[in-house]
Amino acid sequence: MPSLLPRLTRRSFLSRTAAVAFATAASQAPAASLLRFVDPANPGVSSARLDTGWEFFRGALDGPWEAWRGEEIASFASVTLPHCFNAQDGCDPDQPMYRGQAWYRTHLQPANPYPGGRTLLHFLGAGQAAQVWIGDKFAGKHVGGYDEFLLDITGLIAAAKPDGQGVRLTVQTDNSPDLQRLPSDLSDFSLYGGLYRPVSLVYVPAVAVEAVHIRSVVASDLKSAKVTVSCRFLATALPQPGQAVTTEVLSPTGRSLHRATTQWNANEGGFPGDGHLTTLTLDAPELWSPATPRLYTARVTVGDHTTTERFGVRHTEWVEHGPFKLNGERLLLRGTHRHEDHAGLAAGLPDALIRQEMQLIKSMGANFIRLAHYQQNRLVLELCDELGLLVWEELTWCRSGVAGEPFKAMAREKLHNLIDQHQNHPCVLMWGLGNEDDWPNEYTASPDEASAKQAIRDLMTELRDLAHALDPTRMTSFRRCDFARDIPDVYSPSIWAGWYGGRYTDYQKSLEKERNRVKHMIHIEWGADSHTGRHAEQLDPAAVAATQNTAEVGLAYQSTGGPARFSRDGDWSETYACELFDWHLKTQEQLPWLTGAAQWIFKDFTTPLRVENPIPRMNQKGLVERDLTPKEAFYVFQSYWTDPATDPMVRLYGHSWPVRWGKADQPRMVRVYSNCQTAELFLNGKSCGVKKRAIDDFPCAGLRWMLPFQPGRNTLRVVARNAAGKEVSDTIDFAYQTESWAAPAAFELKTIATTAKTTTVEATLHDAEGVLCLDSRLQVRFSLAGAGVLIDNFGTASGSRVVQLSNGRARITLERRGGASTLGIAAEGLPAAFHTIT
Repeated sequence: MPSLLPRLTRRSFLSRTAAVAFATAASQAPAASLLRFVDPANPGVSSARLDTGWEFFRGALDGPWEAWRGEEIASFASVTLPHCFNAQDGCDPDQPMYRGQAWYRTHLQPANPYPGGRTLLHFLGAGQAAQVWIGDKFAGKHVGGYDEFLLDITGLIAAAKPDGQGVRLTVQTDNSPDLQRLPSDLSDFSLYGGLYRPVSLVYVPAVAVEAVHIRSVVASDLKSAKVTVSCRFLATALPQPGQAVTTEVLSPTGRSLHRATTQWNANEGGFPGDGHLTTLTLDAPELWSPATPRLYTARVTVGDHTTTERFGVRHTEWVEHGPFKLNGERLLLRGTHRHEDHAGLAAGLPDALIRQEMQLIKSMGANFIRLAHYQQNRLVLELCDELGLLVWEELTWCRSGVAGEPFKAMAREKLHNLIDQHQNHPCVLMWGLGNEDDWPNEYTASPDEASAKQAIRDLMTELRDLAHALDPTRMTSFRRCDFARDIPDVYSPSIWAGWYGGRYTDYQKSLEKERNRVKHMIHIEWGADSHTGRHAEQLDPAAVAATQNTAEVGLAYQSTGGPARFSRDGDWSETYACELFDWHLKTQEQLPWLTGAAQWIFKDFTTPLRVENPIPRMNQKGLVERDLTPKEAFYVFQSYWTDPATDPMVRLYGHSWPVRWGKADQPRMVRVYSNCQTAELFLNGKSCGVKKRAIDDFPCAGLRWMLPFQPGRNTLRVVARNAAGKEVSDTIDFAYQTESWAAPAAFELKTIATTAKTTTVEATLHDAEGVLCLDSRLQVRFSLAGAGVLIDNFGTASGSRVVQLSNGRARITLERRGGASTLGIAAEGLPAAFHTIT
């Protein structure tokens, strides 16, 4: 069997900086369409990303022979990579997503240009386990859906018999449940399957660099930095005696700062110093930070092979029971979280979409992100380096105890790979060892609770020590495992004030209680679910929350049982979510000792555990929907975290609130979120006065007005000004309904938007007199008969066939596909309604 090399680093064999056409067989099917990527700085390595020319079958097959029997056994469909085979069923409201085998096949047309060189397959991730064949020969197996792995297929390629279209490549992926695999099947996110990250065919010479590791230590006075460069080689032949390895370090502007040459040790037949190449001192280093994400470059050349790595230089300090400091100054970590998930794609995100998402996170004003709960695509880390986002990156130990020896071995392996593959990224601040390993229903190999807890403590201690041995420059971290809170360097307790327990006004008290229980505390995961388009005219935070305990304990995430809590008893409105966020952000900004916090989560994502939610199988705590559409809460964060001098912003709350309600002449609150000094509000063209922003004046930092609206149409406009006098504005139009409504009686359906291929229909719920039922949260089901197809299973409020109403309304879009279609809507206890689209 060819060698399996799991420790490939960030740029060792793959570069995206330039591309030329390599080989195609477009006239034949299936054909591999390869695009070779060549880095001008790396002339001795080339790679071809295998994005197109794939065929796919979801189901079980008995090996590669069956995978190539075509229609006789299985019907394959053409796909492009990245591809997740749960793209359409991750949030299907009627059945759990598919867990099992899926098969991918394509042809390779290898042309290794290096005599004696190696041909490799590089996988950035395959879920959740993968087996690979070249021709009919087994090439290797990898268990784990999130770390990179490399297969040497040189010998198999040489022995393979092309079939006229090339050499057959077959990959089986499998996300079947497995108690000995990380992450746990009890995890509150979907364990997707497929080739959902890029796959590349890579060529290297006989002697090549497999990995370059760069470690920097900044002096406490910040005036110098010691940088050490080391490497690991991939060599299938002994190098010539005296062959040189050259290392060059470049400044962030590309200026050469250092050049060193090291000789191979001819007597030992290997490289001296355990891969150490050079050590240098940078005087007056250009420090990396969220405000100035400056990146140095190291180039390592051996023979025909050059590898390029970027790195950053920065100084960190964690004050005991106090704040976090970066480069000598206090930095409040303002963060969020990310899952690899998107509407219509699940985990199979193309590069352009990843870039769009990370830019949106940065534009929110974040300087920190937790990558939950697994090693993520290398592109995410590269973008965090470039954008200036500090990172908590996490091992896949999530929501389980210790299942057994194979489980522990996998935890060690995945932590090793995570650090080996991502340690050069200056954005990485902490190595997360795991998440929530204290659930009452988790599985474990231990016979009793005490033994189970001790097994968790033992493994956590082992992983902490392993992380320190692999990377002594970074802290380890863990979220929510109170009986082991003393083990990681940085610990986050569970505080969900105003959602899973207590009121949001209990937040500061909870922080202060936890502050002195560990040396270094950060608050990871806080927030609230919100259903897009659902708003409230009046909030009553005292209506629920029978306990002041703000932790998520037991099975508090469930929609039944236990004490009163907003997650179960609240309205899930965007209004309440914004007020909770507003209070938390106000509190965080005013605590000088706080290291920081990260709101859960940036984007809505699928989960098998939340079938009863307004959008079934969706965690709806995102600041944006699953398709990246911002919710109202996104702008609350912008108002606190962005710089008014460079990026002044203002947002009138209610862009997705088409009808407000109340009595005639009843004052209603108008909320404005802005980072500017002042804001002036206009109602129907008349000024309602200027207000000054003051962070202590909750809610909206004082930018709120109580106004009576006129029945019917109203227009609000706000103009905000920063300290320099620069103006920004925002406008919304809405109707004001003064008629009260009785019990719901009937739906109305109407077309509200049409494109060349699609039609969007809105459903509204009315009482017997035709008045809109604006408080209705009824669950409805859309159906379609005819030529068209519903665009659903997107996990968005307007892209789900089963969904709760938002203030008595819901929307769905269909693709027409020629001919007429009839759209239906139904809900328990009400007559169905229909609408014909031609």
